[in-house]
Amino acid sequence: MKVVARTDEYTIYQKRSERYAVQDSGKGWVNGDAKVAILLQHKLIEAPRPKAPEPEAEAPAAEEASTEEASAEAPAAETSDEGAEKSE
Repeated sequence: MKVVARTDEYTIYQKRSERYAVQDSGKGWVNGDAKVAILLQHKLIEAPRPKAPEPEAEAPAAEEASTEEASAEAPAAETSDEGAEKSE
């Protein structure tokens, strides 16, 4: 690992895999959000982009549900119409 940046608080290393490691002044490894904040501060990585929700995936599920409801209501409507015709 080679040293990329060194401050009083931490040292940033670059691994052979081109990833970064951050070690604090107490020789402990920094992980998670703290590591991301440090790497963003030194502009070594770009901020992760939030994933956009996929509205297409929700639309087919809604269509299937409305189709099932319509098919469930149709036989009930037919039976009530038949009963009305018989009484006439």
